[in-house]
Amino acid sequence: MAINKDYLGRTFPATAPYEVSRVKIAEFAEAIGDPNPLYRDADAARKAGYPDVIAPPTFPIVVAMAASGAAVGDPGLGLNYAMVVHGEQRFEYSRPLHAGDVVTARSTIAGIREVGSITMLTTQTQIRTLDGEHVCTTFSTLVERGEA
Repeated sequence: MAINKDYLGRTFPATAPYEVSRVKIAEFAEAIGDPNPLYRDADAARKAGYPDVIAPPTFPIVVAMAASGAAVGDPGLGLNYAMVVHGEQRFEYSRPLHAGDVVTARSTIAGIREVGSITMLTTQTQIRTLDGEHVCTTFSTLVERGEA
């Protein structure tokens, strides 16, 4: 079954609110091996001009995965996970996420492109605070390998 191109441009419902916490930020920073004090020390973060500790630049993947997962997991899309590899991930920021942010994520199927026997599927996920402030947009490309 091929990826359903009718899904191109489809936006999925926003996720439930996610509260960014100091603990989650510190755990993520530890997991990626980044010792930056802005991720663990509230005083250092405030001295640098932030309201609290900030999240590492790749932390929004934690929030975005629920939204993009719902999009690419929609049975009508027809994505064959057995044939998928992760192709690319990037982030565009308005500002860093910080402890105390409560955000939602909303994904759109932003691209479906066939190249030979592969199909590249790109999701674009907007991460916003509950009052609508844009924080970050994530872009994720999955590559579905075709049959040999």
